[in-house]
Amino acid sequence: MSKAVTRSTSVDMTVGDPTKLLLTFMLPTLFGNIFQQFYNIVDTIIAGRYIDPSALAAVGSTGHVTNLFFALGNGLATGIGIVTSQHFGKGDIKSVKKVITNAFILVAATAMTIGVLGAIFAFPVLKYIMGTPEYILSNAAAYMSIICLGFVGTALYNTVSYILKGVGDSKTPLFFLIISSFLNVIMDLVFVLVFDMGVVGLAVATITAQALSALSSMTFAFLKNPVFKLEKADFGFDKDIVVKCFTLGGSMALQSGLIALSFVVLQRVINSFDYIIVAAFTTTSKIENLVNLQFKALSDSLSSYTGQNFGARKGDRVKEGYKRGMTMMLIYAIVMIPVMLLFSGSIVSIFVKGEGADKIIYYGGTAMKILSMFYLPLGTIYVCRGILNGAGDALFPALSGAAEMVGRVVFPLALCSIPFLGEWGLWVSTGITWTIVGSTAFARYHSKDWRKGLF
Repeated sequence: MSKAVTRSTSVDMTVGDPTKLLLTFMLPTLFGNIFQQFYNIVDTIIAGRYIDPSALAAVGSTGHVTNLFFALGNGLATGIGIVTSQHFGKGDIKSVKKVITNAFILVAATAMTIGVLGAIFAFPVLKYIMGTPEYILSNAAAYMSIICLGFVGTALYNTVSYILKGVGDSKTPLFFLIISSFLNVIMDLVFVLVFDMGVVGLAVATITAQALSALSSMTFAFLKNPVFKLEKADFGFDKDIVVKCFTLGGSMALQSGLIALSFVVLQRVINSFDYIIVAAFTTTSKIENLVNLQFKALSDSLSSYTGQNFGARKGDRVKEGYKRGMTMMLIYAIVMIPVMLLFSGSIVSIFVKGEGADKIIYYGGTAMKILSMFYLPLGTIYVCRGILNGAGDALFPALSGAAEMVGRVVFPLALCSIPFLGEWGLWVSTGITWTIVGSTAFARYHSKDWRKGLF
C-alpha cells in the first residue's frame, strides 16, 4: 500500500491490534452518530416542549416513510464505502480514486430523484397509505416534503463519510458534523421561538445544517486527503466499479428498503391509537436510536476493518475482529439493561412537556424497560452485519431485511389485537423481531459460502 496515502488521515487496518483499531475507529464514529441523531432529537424536543404534543406526533409520524425514500440513496453510499475499503485494503489506490469520481455523480443523481419524488408524494402517502390523523396531517406533510427536498445534502455527506471510513478515517466526518449540529440547534430555536415557523422551521433548519455538513466535509477531503487528490485520468465512467457499487449498494438498499417499508406498515398500526401512544412510540424510537448508536458505531468499524482485511485476504484478522466485536457488544448491552430499568422514565421526560406528558412518560418509560430485555440479540445483529457487509456479502442484507420486514409487519398486527396486550404489542413485537433477525445474522456469519475461501 502507498505509504504516502496511509500516512495521511487514512488508517491501514490490515496491521496492528484489532481491539485498538476498532476502538480508535469506533469512538469518532460513535460521536458522529450521536451528532447525526442530534438533528432528529432536537427536532423532537423542540416540537414536544416548545410547540405542542401534536407537533411532536406530526414530526414522528413522518420518520418511517421518509426512511423508505432515503433507503436507496443511503444503501448506495454504504456499498460505495465497502468497495472503497476493499480496494484500499489491497493497496489499489487508483481504483479508490475511480470509486470517488463515479460515486458522487451516482449518489447526487439518485438522491435528487428520490428527494423530488418524496416531496411530491408526501401528502398522499401520509394520508392514504399511512393513515396519518387529520389533526397532524398538514404539519406532517410539510415537514416530510422539506426534508425530502434536502435529501441530496444528507446523501452526499453520507457518501464522503463512508468513503473516508473505507480508508480508515473516521475523524474528518465527525469534525464537520459537530459544527453543523450546533448550527442545527441554533437555527431550530431561531425559526421556532423567534420566527414562529413551527414544524416548517424545524425542517428548514435540519436540511440547511445537513447541506453545510456535506459541503464542508467534501471540500476538506478534496483539499487534505491524498486519496481525494484526483487527476484527469481518474475521471470517466468505469463500468466494473459502477456495477460493483450498485450490486453491493443495491443489496444494502434492499435491506434498508424492506426495513423501512415494514416501519411504514407499523406506523399505520401506531396511527390507529390516540396521540398519546403515537407520541410515546415516537419518543421511544428516538431513545432506541440513541441506544443503537454504539451498536452502529461498532458495526461501521467492523465493516471498514473487515473490508480492508477481506481485500488484503487476511482471514484470521477477520475472525479475530468478530470475536473482539462480540466482546465489546456484550459489555455495552449488559451495562445498558440496568440503566433502562432504573432511569427510563426520567429519560422519556426529557422529550415531553405539557398536556398528556404524564401518560406519555408512563407508556414510554415502561416500553423502554421491555425493549432493554432484547439488547443482546439487537447487538448480535450489528456485529454480524458489520462483518458480513464489509466482506461484500450480497445475500445477507436481503435475508436480514426480509426477516425484519416479516417481524415488523406480522407481530404488531397480531399482538396488538390481543386484549391483554393492546398497545404494548407495539414494543413487544420489536423485541421479538430483534431476536429473529439476530438469529438469522448469527447463522449467516457461521455459514461458509460468503467467506470465498478466506477462512
